[in-house]
Amino acid sequence: MIVQRHLDNDDELTQHVTQRFNTPLDWPEDGGLNTEQVANIAAAAACDVSYNQAANGHLVDLFAALPLPGTPEGHDFWNSLGNTGGDASLNIDPANAGGPFFDYLINGNEAGIAGRVLAFLEELDGQQRDAVAEVIGGALERNTFAAGGRYLGKLWLRDAETTAWHVLLANRRLQETEEDRKRFLDAWRNA
Repeated sequence: MIVQRHLDNDDELTQHVTQRFNTPLDWPEDGGLNTEQVANIAAAAACDVSYNQAANGHLVDLFAALPLPGTPEGHDFWNSLGNTGGDASLNIDPANAGGPFFDYLINGNEAGIAGRVLAFLEELDGQQRDAVAEVIGGALERNTFAAGGRYLGKLWLRDAETTAWHVLLANRRLQETEEDRKRFLDAWRNA
């Protein structure tokens, strides 16, 4: 866990848990899991692994906002994306990414989709990125989002890029050991 938590009566999470469940911190007094321990578990769950899963879930949500593969609208959309994005689009094209693209997440390959998204975006030149934003924005605009198409497409690309980066960064932290963390803190303390 990155952050060491110390709960006290002024802690926001503690206040939320005690008010939401109407329990004192030491409830139940006869043992078992008490409110303070539940708050500690909630704090731990908000760290790396859960963050990685939440970021991956957000990537899935971004793709879910696009036309579905295998539908007439999806066929047109993915063809247009391939035409405007060129070879870079192969990284996220449903036919090329492997049918179970999102099943990889379920099987524990959290960084796989994020890596493909970043590879897609890295390979686009400026003109392609603008054209891809138009295609994505046009699809989003039809889904009754409030802003204009091109702007929506740029937001989608920016959000996908940042979210994929967060997934890869959190995945890297999963590989860290206690010794790695200590070495990091010592290096900064002694700088």
